[in-house]
Amino acid sequence: MQLSELLDVILRWAHLIAGIMWVGNSMLFNWIDRNLEKTAELGKLSQGKIYMLHSGAFYEMEKKLLAPGEMPNLVHWFKWQNFTTWATGIGLLITVYYFHGAAFLVDPSVHDVGPEIAICLSVGSLLTGWLIYDAIWRTVGITHPRVASALCVIFLFGSIWGFSLVFSGRAAYVETGVLIGTIMTGNVWFVIVPSQKLLVEATISGKAQDPKLSLQAKARSLHNNYLTFPLLFIMVSNHFSAATTHHLNWLILIVVSIGGAGVRLAMNSRYLGGGKQLATKAWLLPAFVSGGVAILGLMVISRIDLKPKYGIDHPVTFARVQEIVGVRCVPCHSQKPSDDVFRSPPAGMMLDTPEQIKTMAPKIKYRVYDLANMPFNNKTHITDLERAELATWVVAGAHIE
Repeated sequence: MQLSELLDVILRWAHLIAGIMWVGNSMLFNWIDRNLEKTAELGKLSQGKIYMLHSGAFYEMEKKLLAPGEMPNLVHWFKWQNFTTWATGIGLLITVYYFHGAAFLVDPSVHDVGPEIAICLSVGSLLTGWLIYDAIWRTVGITHPRVASALCVIFLFGSIWGFSLVFSGRAAYVETGVLIGTIMTGNVWFVIVPSQKLLVEATISGKAQDPKLSLQAKARSLHNNYLTFPLLFIMVSNHFSAATTHHLNWLILIVVSIGGAGVRLAMNSRYLGGGKQLATKAWLLPAFVSGGVAILGLMVISRIDLKPKYGIDHPVTFARVQEIVGVRCVPCHSQKPSDDVFRSPPAGMMLDTPEQIKTMAPKIKYRVYDLANMPFNNKTHITDLERAELATWVVAGAHIE
């Protein structure tokens, strides 16, 4: 196993574990916030109490500000799950998309940009994205939160479209995901954690806690909550090349993001506080509609062809198929690839023998002709005629005699 492959495995595993912990905490605490019960016996600093049943016992939890000097000896902070998720995500971005001459980051058919420039654009967009988002909420967001929300949505959708014009399909999605993750991490480390530190310092020094700090932290936490579902889709999007490499991949991601955020909104709207909830149909129907928008958007838009497929009207022999596969596919999809990036066959798919080619015939047609996203970034320069010849052979029965 090469060093880059080892790093990929380790970072991806750690990223997944930390992400589950971070997202789980986020979902749980936002759920708790919406189910707190405010009763008369609770003090004025209390924001509510809740009882929960788990692992064979009851948990009593109260959310409140603390009186001056009331600081407990031990307080548990929830911040390192976020940092670990973001740090391993950045590590994956570097390992997968910046190494090997940025082969995964750049697609000449999208935009013929050099690897150094592409990497600089990638890094610069992350820093710029956070600064723009944070500036919006520190200015417009203070007095006009709805306007700030609209500006941020426009900015995010514009970023998705912009990334699709510069990076490869996979990289455009991942770059969007890293941008969202960077914004969420910025919220944690530059707003939420500092606000909480000020609350702690005030309590230790005997001063009253400022409720505005609590509200400020909660607002950014809510932003992170709505960004979670779109981010989770992006994290698994590399498995769906029909979306990432489509000529309207930016529109697919926008629609899915709207649907995912809509589902999260419906789930949040379910809880009215104090243990009360909306009627099931009042929140479940909007959730289904939002989910339907995401699914239908993914299904419908991904089937919009850019142009009619190039066709041929003559039979194709297996000898011709072997010739095409040998030149265009086998450099990667072989027991011993000759490609400078793929040292093992992607997805374990090998096309060295006639039997292997016949077995993979439907998949070859789907990726090479229907989606036209293989060979990877068209590294081997397959032609439209060759794509059509492979498809014609498959449709005719994929005979190898």
